Amino acid sequence: MPTRWPAALFGAWILLLGVGYAVEPPLYGWLRLLGGLSAAGAVLLGTYRSAPDHRLPWWLLAAATALSGLGGAIAAPPPFLTDWLVWLEPAGTAVLLLSYPVLAVALAGFVARRTGASRDTPGLLDAMIVTSGVALLIWTFVVGPRLDGEVVSGVELALPVADLLCLGLLIRLATVPGRLVASGYWLGAGTGAMLVADVARVPAYGQLALYATAGMAALIPSMAELIRPSVAPATETGRGRLALLAVAALVAPTVLMVKLFQESQVAGLFLVAVLSLLMLMLVLARMSGIMTSHRQAMARERALREASAALVSAADAEAVGLAVRTTVAQLLPGDVPHGVVLAISIAQSEPPSPEAAAQAAVDRATGTAARLVQTRDVDWAVAVRLTRFTDTLRCPMVLQDRPTGDPLVGVLHVGAPSWALRELQRSVEVLAGQVALALERIALSHEVNQRNSEAYFRTLILNTADVITIVGEDDRIRYASPSALGVFGADPTGVRLPDVIHPEDRDRLTGLLAEVRGGDPGTQQLDFRAVGARGTELLLELRCRDLRADPSVSGLVITMRDVTEQRQLERELTHQAFHDAMTGLANRVLFADRLRHALARSARDGSVVGVLFIDLDDFKIVNDTLGHAVGDQLLIAVAHRIAGSLRADDTAARLGGDEFAALVENVNDPGAVEETATRILTALAEPVPTDAKPLHAVASIGITTTLEGNDSDELLRQADLALYVAKGAGKNQWRRYQRHLHDEMVERLELRSALDHAVNEGHFLLHYQPIVDLPTGAAVGFEALVRWHHPTRGVITPDQFIEVAEESGLIVPMGRWVLEEALRTVADWRRILAPGPAPYVSVNVSVRQFREAGFVDQVRNALHHTGVPPESLMLEITETLLMKDDEQRIWADLSTLREMGIRIAIDDFGTGYSSLGYLRQRPIDVVKIDKTFIDDMVTSPQPLALVSGIVSLARSLQLSVVAEGIEDDAHRDLLVRLGCPLGQGYLFASPLGPTEVLAWMRAVATVAV
Repeated sequence: MPTRWPAALFGAWILLLGVGYAVEPPLYGWLRLLGGLSAAGAVLLGTYRSAPDHRLPWWLLAAATALSGLGGAIAAPPPFLTDWLVWLEPAGTAVLLLSYPVLAVALAGFVARRTGASRDTPGLLDAMIVTSGVALLIWTFVVGPRLDGEVVSGVELALPVADLLCLGLLIRLATVPGRLVASGYWLGAGTGAMLVADVARVPAYGQLALYATAGMAALIPSMAELIRPSVAPATETGRGRLALLAVAALVAPTVLMVKLFQESQVAGLFLVAVLSLLMLMLVLARMSGIMTSHRQAMARERALREASAALVSAADAEAVGLAVRTTVAQLLPGDVPHGVVLAISIAQSEPPSPEAAAQAAVDRATGTAARLVQTRDVDWAVAVRLTRFTDTLRCPMVLQDRPTGDPLVGVLHVGAPSWALRELQRSVEVLAGQVALALERIALSHEVNQRNSEAYFRTLILNTADVITIVGEDDRIRYASPSALGVFGADPTGVRLPDVIHPEDRDRLTGLLAEVRGGDPGTQQLDFRAVGARGTELLLELRCRDLRADPSVSGLVITMRDVTEQRQLERELTHQAFHDAMTGLANRVLFADRLRHALARSARDGSVVGVLFIDLDDFKIVNDTLGHAVGDQLLIAVAHRIAGSLRADDTAARLGGDEFAALVENVNDPGAVEETATRILTALAEPVPTDAKPLHAVASIGITTTLEGNDSDELLRQADLALYVAKGAGKNQWRRYQRHLHDEMVERLELRSALDHAVNEGHFLLHYQPIVDLPTGAAVGFEALVRWHHPTRGVITPDQFIEVAEESGLIVPMGRWVLEEALRTVADWRRILAPGPAPYVSVNVSVRQFREAGFVDQVRNALHHTGVPPESLMLEITETLLMKDDEQRIWADLSTLREMGIRIAIDDFGTGYSSLGYLRQRPIDVVKIDKTFIDDMVTSPQPLALVSGIVSLARSLQLSVVAEGIEDDAHRDLLVRLGCPLGQGYLFASPLGPTEVLAWMRAVATVAV
């Protein structure tokens, strides 16, 4: 049931009780008891459903409503009870009054949970001020006049006082920082209504209002939020709160002014003065709190300024830590215990733990936003130093624009009581930002000092892997860094630089040195070959700088780096970027690039460019049945055969999955492109040996040439359309693009879209064609035939949309609907027809339905829900399934269905490639002979012999035979002589609607009689 319905139903129930109370006063006590118990039950139900973190306040609320209903019922007993139970009415009043303090304790529990033990003194003062104002109004204008004018019972005085107590607690709940959830508003509305009703001396209606709002508050999902601590920081003032305080402060003067004009009420001015004095004191206390908060804010701002100055002058991390500890101590009141841990990120050789890495990622994402977490959840090294505190304020120090290194500089942890941490949250965030900048400044200063050190640079030169040389005017090396020994196997000092380089690159090096000496910028980065220490050829990357004007150098500074492995890796990465990793063929990117270049050449020389799209047929079956390893072997073999069928100028590519492409260039006749497609199909005809078994790679090919288009995207789209047509034509063949294909494809896509809509909206209907006993003409069953009721084309037969349904997968939901609808129709027939053998229904099932998990359970559930016995259902499958040895799960499901009593039939038998011997290996009950053999058996001996053989073999295998497409008496008589027991066709009846079937069966029965 949706969440809103329980609350709505409960509110309607309480409203009904209120109407009953107004209409039937004698039922006063019983209705209040029923309302209170209903409210208690609703609160307990809502507590059970929403499972709040703390349930005691809700349990107390349920107890308060139950006590209220019980007390109201006992306080108004029937007269015959009060005659001999005189104590009953006072006891009921006592129980009713007891419900008020219980309600107050429940509201206090909500306040305590909502505030989280926070010291929100301003909120408490605001609640007391507003409550005092309301109390003054009620006393002055309601209770006071009653005391002067008539005798008032203690209950009538106690109820408003108790209501004021509850109202004050609700106002305190509303002043908690953060948004008040809907459950709080419901409780506030109920308490307010109860106060109004008690003042108006109709407490029963107020109690009913409380029952309704308490139940509604517990039944809505936000009830769990009402007892969770508010995470919003406390706010001193706001426009709404200031306006409310102003109104409350004006209550007392207003009352005094009104009383001055009411001479008869002057006696009550003393109490008005007392309450006015109380409200003034409360307002003063509130203002004092605001001033205290302002002073604390000024003190925190001063502490942050002093911290900024201390951090600017800090020279190391220790000084930063001291400044942080001093600042936190100034930000907190002097008597508040606290602890500070500054965790600074350092580079580690070992990778961090998964937990630490995850936490660091969260810190980088949140930035310098402080979060209040439990101390046990922080790092172990930090937790042991803050273990005396339950909560810790964790503030990451993140520099998003840090020039180098990890943006996470560290984390600042502050441990203290929870209320103090909430007040400290914003100040700690500012402090953390200052600390991050100070640490970054210290690190940068240290790095600059280190870079300016002569020892630092000497260490770099001695340990770098690059060879740093100084070359004089005669191109002779005057200095070489120690790393040259590891690169060249000897110290090249004193050797001319061109002698170190490969002879074929020396002229290029001489030209480079001349350019540098001629004033060109010395930032050239060129690769030169050289002989390494092991006699192998190296590839060196040279950088030249002209420092002849520098007296400390007086030459060319040439840096050489061994990039042999790097360039090899770059070549490999480039090859991987443009080639398929598994087959080694070009990938989609390289194929598109070569196609663009081929089209450019074709535009210049007038040659023909052909594009072939090649897609393996039924490759998914190989992966699903034999595994991906065998599928990869098949793809590799196919790639090699496609590449072997092309010329040297052509390009073979793998576009992804089982999709390949071929680019044929430099031909003058489109026939050459078609010959290439024929060669590919011929090459794929040979079985492919795999680890499982030899496989036949059957493919469909789509062809297009530049005669049809001159744009690469257009050619690719045309080849894809031609491939789609080749697959639809029966696969294992090629088709060339023709311009009308685009219109056909658009029409097919529109048909698919409309079919998807029809499946979702149920625009299908079933017709049933009789399956009759040929000797007698009596119906033994009906084949369910689906029809599509198209909104514009009328009723469409399956031959126009089943193929599209198979390709798109819509055949699965369509088949499910056909099965369930056919079984519902059979169930109706069984109820309407006279007792006796009822006809069965035959339903066609797609292989894709069998491949969906849970098909057997789907059939079993459909039979169970409709009450149709399994013997009244026959499932028809296609003949091609007989040949698929890899569909073992499907055959296992068929065996399970057959064991249930469902019969299995092979449809259109004789049109595929299966042999009759498969019939004894599969769980088959019925063979349906295709209409093409029935049409020709009267005039041609070959179909007659085939039909006769099928009937004889089926009889020997104890299988039943159904002849399809019988349209005249000659066909029927011949089949009867051959011993065929069953048949169907237009000779007996065309496909009929469900009601037409009943009329047809009655007509046949009448004729038979």
